[in-house]
Amino acid sequence: MLPDHVGKRSRADGATIAGVYALAMTVIPAALVIKGLPMSLAPGVAIGLVMGVLWFCAQLVTTLGVAKGRNAARTALFLFACSQLATYGYATYGYLPGDELAAADRTLITVVAVTAVGIAVCDGVRGLARIDRLLKIMIVGATFMAFVGILQFMAGLDLTQYLNFPGLRSNGTLSHVLERSNFRRPAGTSGHPIEFGVVCAMTVPLALHYALRGMDHGGQQKRWWLCLAILAVASMQSLSRSAVLGLAIAAIFIVPAMAPKRRVRAIYAIVLFMGAMRVMVPGLVGTLVSLFTSISVDPSAESRRRAVERAGKEIPNHLWLGRGMGTYLPEKYGWLDNQYLGTLVQNGVIGLTLLIFIYLAGMYCAVRARLASKDPRIRDLGITIAACIAVPGISSATFDLIGFAVATGYTFLLIGAAGALWRTVQEQPGGIPPLLGAQAQRPRRLQRRQHRESGASADPGSDSSEKPEKSEVHA
Repeated sequence: MLPDHVGKRSRADGATIAGVYALAMTVIPAALVIKGLPMSLAPGVAIGLVMGVLWFCAQLVTTLGVAKGRNAARTALFLFACSQLATYGYATYGYLPGDELAAADRTLITVVAVTAVGIAVCDGVRGLARIDRLLKIMIVGATFMAFVGILQFMAGLDLTQYLNFPGLRSNGTLSHVLERSNFRRPAGTSGHPIEFGVVCAMTVPLALHYALRGMDHGGQQKRWWLCLAILAVASMQSLSRSAVLGLAIAAIFIVPAMAPKRRVRAIYAIVLFMGAMRVMVPGLVGTLVSLFTSISVDPSAESRRRAVERAGKEIPNHLWLGRGMGTYLPEKYGWLDNQYLGTLVQNGVIGLTLLIFIYLAGMYCAVRARLASKDPRIRDLGITIAACIAVPGISSATFDLIGFAVATGYTFLLIGAAGALWRTVQEQPGGIPPLLGAQAQRPRRLQRRQHRESGASADPGSDSSEKPEKSEVHA
C-alpha cells in the first residue's frame, strides 16, 4: 500500500490552491463577478488563471516538487487548449460582430483558465493524501451548493440573495429558481438547475467512496454519508434529465466494481432511496419519470431537435476549426443544448475530437491507476473518478457544459485529479506492471514470445539440435 502521509502537516501546494478554486466555484454565486474590470470575470476564473501562471513558473525550476513529463490527461488538456487558440485565431482573423467578438474573448479566457486548472492539478497535486484533500474539498463545496438548492426547493428560501462578497458585483440575476410541473427547480449557487443537478450527480460517487473507505479502512464516515444524502437528494430535486442520467451512469460504473454482498446492498439502497423520495416529496418521482416518458412532446426536447437543424447549416461553413468558441450566441441564433454539437459548430471537427479525447484520457488515467495498483484505496478511487468523469462526459450531450462555469470547473478538476492519481501510481516502488498479463495475451503470441526468449537464452556455442528440446522444456 502507498503511504498517504496521514498526520503530517504539509505546506501549501497545488491541492491547496485547487481547493480554493473549488470553493470559489461553489460557495460564491455564479452571477457575481469581480468589480472594476472591463469584462465580466468570475472569481473562480481569476483563480484558474493564477493557477496557470504558477504552474508555468513551477515548470521552470526543479525545487518545488511539481511533476514534469508526459501524462495522458496533461497531453489531452494541452492539445485541447491549442485547438481553442487555433479556433480563436481563425475566427478573429476575419470580421466578427462586436457582441460575438466579446463572447469569443470571454470564452477563450474561461477555457484557458479551466485548462490551466486541470494541468496544474495533474502536475501539482502529489500523493494520495493531497488528492484526497482536494476531492474532499470538492465534496464540501458541492454539498454547500446542494444544501442551498434544497432550501430553495423545499422552503423557497434563496440564500444566494445574502451571499454578497466584498469586491464583487452582480452580473445579472442572483436567483436562478425556475419551475417545472408545479415544483421549484433549484440552482443553488450555480447558474442553472441543469448545471446544479449535474455537479451534484458527478460528486455523489466521491462522497460514496469516502464513506465506504471510512467503513473499510477506518476514519470519518458519518460526515460523508451526510454529504452523500444531501447531494443525492439535490440531484433529484433539480428535476433534470441530465442529473438523473448522470446518476445512472455513475451507478453503472461503481456498482459492478463492488464486492458481491455490497453490490446487493447498494441495489437495495437505491430502491429504498427512490421510495423515500416518493414519500417525502409526493409527485417528484413521477415527474422525473415523465421527463423521459413524455420526451416526444416536451418543449425542451423539441428545441434540441430544431437545434440540430440549425447546426447542420453552420457546420459545413467552418468544418475543421469552427466559427469560434462563444460566437454562436443563443439569444441570436437559438439554443443548442448539446455541448458536442455546440463544439462541432464553434470549434470544428478538431475541437470536438479533442473534447472527447480529454474525457477519455481522464477516464484512462483513472482506470489505469486502478489496474496497476494493489492498494485497495487507490483501486476504489480510480473507478470512482472514472465514474465522476463519465457523468459530464455523457451529460454533455444534453446541455451546454462549457457554458456553465461550475460544471466545467469541476470536470477539469476531476480530469486533473485522474492524471495526478496515475502519476502517484507510477511513482510507487516496483514500477508499473504491464497492462495485460500473460493470461490475457493470445496463446499463439505468448508461445512465439516464449520461443524467442528461450532461443535468446540458449548458449551460442551449444548444438542447434538441443535448442528445440530446450524450447519444449521452457514451454
